[in-house]
Amino acid sequence: MERIYLDNAATTPLDDEVIYCMVNVLKFNYGNPSSTHSLGQEAKTILEEVRRKIADSLRVTPGEIVFTSCGTESNNMIIKSAVNYLGVERIITSALEHKCVAETCLEMKKLKGVELVYLRPDSNGDFDLNKLEELLKNSDKKTLVTLMHANNEIGNILDIEKVAHLCKENNTLFHSDTVQTMAHLDLDFSKIPVDFASCSAHKFHGPKGSGFAFVRKSSGLKGIITGGPQERSLRAGTENVTGIAGLGKAWEISQEKMEDYKNYILDIKNYTIQQLKERIVGVKFNGRSADESSLYTVLNLLLPYKNPLIGLQLDMKGIAISQGSACSSGAAKPSMVLMSVLSEDDLENSTPVRVSFSHFTKKSDIDAFVNALEEIGKQFIIEKADSLHR
Repeated sequence: MERIYLDNAATTPLDDEVIYCMVNVLKFNYGNPSSTHSLGQEAKTILEEVRRKIADSLRVTPGEIVFTSCGTESNNMIIKSAVNYLGVERIITSALEHKCVAETCLEMKKLKGVELVYLRPDSNGDFDLNKLEELLKNSDKKTLVTLMHANNEIGNILDIEKVAHLCKENNTLFHSDTVQTMAHLDLDFSKIPVDFASCSAHKFHGPKGSGFAFVRKSSGLKGIITGGPQERSLRAGTENVTGIAGLGKAWEISQEKMEDYKNYILDIKNYTIQQLKERIVGVKFNGRSADESSLYTVLNLLLPYKNPLIGLQLDMKGIAISQGSACSSGAAKPSMVLMSVLSEDDLENSTPVRVSFSHFTKKSDIDAFVNALEEIGKQFIIEKADSLHR
């Protein structure tokens, strides 16, 4: 059975060039980058070349790139350290954030007494930035704003530059979870005065277990993993040289081909929307995911019937999709994101499905997916009608 992968927001397949790069590093660059001998310094050189490459793309200094294991670690480090070391007493966030941000904020409230303020989205998943400005002006507490750049479920994109300038004007720290947009959108942090951001390599065809945090050098942030001077003492522990090399190669490819990939994937996404509208009667789209303003890799649709087994049924046909974020795949109820933007009627009587694309996705994959949805939908409606007549 041919397998069709439509869950790229959860993770992406490794690029062949990334695999080749990592195998070579595993074989020949096994030195500890903290060692002073030549093998160690060769490994160190790999780290610094990747750091410089990323910094150049983001228009920042290499010292502001801190290698971590993933976006979750980066977000945890930033939020916890901002509270523990930068005197943050209030966090402004939203119900649309990834669990690694949401749960870390709740932990800071419980353990450190931090005030949590939630910026509420409208039914499209958009925020009123005038309300954010009002919140920033109406408190003397040291504040951290943490809002993701693009939502991993519904694809809404935050005006990160406007938020960053609002925060700067109001002497407020700004952290953005940029895991879904790093290497997919061109980010210039010399123009966007964000203080902190995060990245995971596996979202753009790099390896799992490798990522980085952007930490503005003027912020004064300190590390929460101690025990060594690695990463400018912001993240102790021997660096994952192989993973960082893979991150660097994936980053390099994504920067070179960003526009080509974007145009190709956007064509696939638009084709998907067209096919769904034509062939699935009553289908809707959640948030801004079907709009031109949304993240081009993500589409969140609402099927016009309640079928909690849709993910399993598609998987049995060889099609991988998501019914929420990957970190919530075992949850029996809708995610906080969908509960924030959908009506009670939609939650009770419809089925949300997320599909997400990469440059490996083909139109034939979309045809197979929509065919499968048609078959499952027809069978589901027949079985439901039969059960009502028994």
